[in-house]
Amino acid sequence: MKASVKWTDGRQFVTESGSGHSVVIDGPPDHGGRNTGPRPMEMLLMGLGACTSFDVLEILEKSRAPVSDCVASIEAERADSVPSVFTKIHVHFTVSGQGLKEKQVKRAVELSAEKYCSASIMLANGGVDVTHSFTIVEQ
Repeated sequence: MKASVKWTDGRQFVTESGSGHSVVIDGPPDHGGRNTGPRPMEMLLMGLGACTSFDVLEILEKSRAPVSDCVASIEAERADSVPSVFTKIHVHFTVSGQGLKEKQVKRAVELSAEKYCSASIMLANGGVDVTHSFTIVEQ
């Protein structure tokens, strides 16, 4: 896996993934940025959320669960000192569908957290307290 990061100006960067997709990452104006994109640490959280959501949806779809929507809301705490690493991350899934079984959703979230989501497992192995929860919405 590869990626590139090209500085444009101020604290703005254009990143490109190995698969050819680009994202602008920028800093806040008080640090020389123009606020034209997410911050680097925000991208890390968004990547974690997408990684675990990918797993949860794939597991639920394989078990033929009738999912119509899935939203992962992520909240994180960072250390007060430099480096300001993540110390806690909580991922809450809101999974919607008709007749979803709590057991299936719980198992999908657990499998992602414990076995499949490389991003959350990597962060947890690095000392971050990563937790998960879920709510089912009947539609």
